Amino acid sequence: MRVVIQRVSSASVVIGGRIKCAIGPGLLVLLGIGNDDDGSDIEYLVGKTAGLRIFNDEQGVMNLSVTDIGGDIVVVSQFTLMASTRKGKRPSYTDAAGHEKAVPLYEEFCRRLSEVIGKPVGTGEFGADMKVQLTNDGPVTICIDSKLR
Repeated sequence: MRVVIQRVSSASVVIGGRIKCAIGPGLLVLLGIGNDDDGSDIEYLVGKTAGLRIFNDEQGVMNLSVTDIGGDIVVVSQFTLMASTRKGKRPSYTDAAGHEKAVPLYEEFCRRLSEVIGKPVGTGEFGADMKVQLTNDGPVTICIDSKLR
């Protein structure tokens, strides 16, 4: 399981011209789910995401988490994070979990993250053509792979 976490001052997901969710300061999390991912990957990445100290404290030092600042989170499923580019120029997505495995893991990740931060997590729509808009604050972007613990 892989996440790309972006510290944002705002983010939204638009599907079919309608805003599905929108947040102010917080995190935009792009989530890639692989064939061999399970609940242990979810727990690891939920803990990392909620506890990642990438927001500035009073001294301007990145020392606070999204929960510390009361920020919001949007999670968007993105199978392309599982792309392999080892051969040729066309990425292979064979390592990405199929719909039947990925959807329950995506939903569980969002549910657990919501429990940990104590508020609802905004979501995209699995498999939809989404327009994700964000203002990256910093910019701060962190990539974490649960298999590289």
